[in-house]
Amino acid sequence: MADMRSFLESVTAWAAGGPSDLPRELAARVPVRAAVLLEGQSDAAAVSALAAGRGRNLAAEGVCVVPMGGAMSVGRFARLLGPPGLGLRLTGLCDEAERGYYARGLERAGAAQQGFFVCAADLEDELIRALGVTRVKELVRAEGDLRPLETFLRQPAQRGRTSQQQLRRFLGTKKGRKIHYGRVLVEGLDPHRIPAPLDGLLSSL
Repeated sequence: MADMRSFLESVTAWAAGGPSDLPRELAARVPVRAAVLLEGQSDAAAVSALAAGRGRNLAAEGVCVVPMGGAMSVGRFARLLGPPGLGLRLTGLCDEAERGYYARGLERAGAAQQGFFVCAADLEDELIRALGVTRVKELVRAEGDLRPLETFLRQPAQRGRTSQQQLRRFLGTKKGRKIHYGRVLVEGLDPHRIPAPLDGLLSSL
């Protein structure tokens, strides 16, 4: 049976130079109405966690969450999934520094008017600010990562950085950690303190 995971895998292969027949076929069979273009897996984990927390199943709603493997891929995915390709509605989430890539990519694909949501630095920064340093450290402790965090904070390179900056850096120090905490931090949020870009993205779908 065709499902959203199969569709996403076929689109990822298509973007890497593979054939277009399967994603076109699956887009009709799943069916898919919209694609959320995200820089990476940690963003996808956060979006999925927030949707689940609000009782939503994005795949069942016809929404495909697409981690692109970097903001510079947005033009390619927008062409494949937007008006020139499958004709899906496009939206997404990006870092402030990558705003230009998204704007140009969506414009060239004829989807600029559909819009996207921008994090001040990145999504991890938004989540840490929403939770507060104390709460983030509580979550790190609960996940069994307090000792690695304490070791990290003793490094000379961390002197002079704010606690928020240190935590943000810590999340990227081990493979898979950002993805794991993308979910953990969202699940730890007060429902009334969801970062505006993340809240806006989900509310737009």
